[in-house]
Amino acid sequence: MKKDFYLTRYALIIKKLESAPATYSQLENYLLNSFEFQDADIKSYSIRTLQRDIREISNLFNLSIHNKKKGDNRYYIESRPMMEVDEYNQKLLESFQVSNALNNHPDFANHIFFESRKPSGAENFYDLFFAIRNKRIVLFEHYNFKNKLMTSRKVHPLALKESKDRWYLIAIDTKDKALKSFGLDRINYLDVTAQKFREKYKYNFREHFKNAFGVMNLTEQNPQKIVLKCSRHQGEYIRSFPLHQSQKETKETPEEIYFEFFLHPTYDFMQEILSYGKEVRVLEPINLVEDIKKHLQESLNNYFEN
Repeated sequence: MKKDFYLTRYALIIKKLESAPATYSQLENYLLNSFEFQDADIKSYSIRTLQRDIREISNLFNLSIHNKKKGDNRYYIESRPMMEVDEYNQKLLESFQVSNALNNHPDFANHIFFESRKPSGAENFYDLFFAIRNKRIVLFEHYNFKNKLMTSRKVHPLALKESKDRWYLIAIDTKDKALKSFGLDRINYLDVTAQKFREKYKYNFREHFKNAFGVMNLTEQNPQKIVLKCSRHQGEYIRSFPLHQSQKETKETPEEIYFEFFLHPTYDFMQEILSYGKEVRVLEPINLVEDIKKHLQESLNNYFEN
């Protein structure tokens, strides 16, 4: 079996077992009949290879696959509450699926097209990841779009967060000891120093960002219940691709779908709602309704200025 085919196998095994438990024979038939195996001209899949793949899937994606369920010889993925599913592992799996398709079939490049976007600062990702894991003090220049200033920063790096196709460094600014976010695409002259910081910060970022939309400062706002009324057309899109993990569908009519969220009504979230135009309307809370009305009025006024 091709040595560079393992990630494709992992993805197929996970896909099969997420849909339903399966015996070794069922898994083997599924894999050998898949387009991926046929394209790679693979004719066999041994039980030993399956056992090795199960171990590697557990190590890579933190997914436990078992086949000892009250005498049942079917393999299954141990269920976990949705809140415990690690989004990192899901993103990693998705990336592997795409990269394997491109690596195994170079001609896919003629049929798969990515968005043309500016670099997201990913070239600094690994260095910052190293700094976080090793508690290294980091120096860099950071550009602020709002005031158009480049400032020197000295920070204690704590985490990396993705938001709307951009990556952000979450760090303590040593100047004022405040927790801040820095866009990786605006970081220049990065220097991961040899000096370590000794402070033991007790942030739980999974909890910190649980009710967040984007990476805006959350310290000045409490999460609130937010209710949206969406046109049927836009509601179907939001239903299939939720805006936030707290999203709940509360009502449906032939013309409209209603959603409820529990999150911080940040500027980022307001911008997201405004991007849907007349297709989405905020019903609650009233302060967010008023903020959106004000923003829309100011936008309208721009078109009547001389």
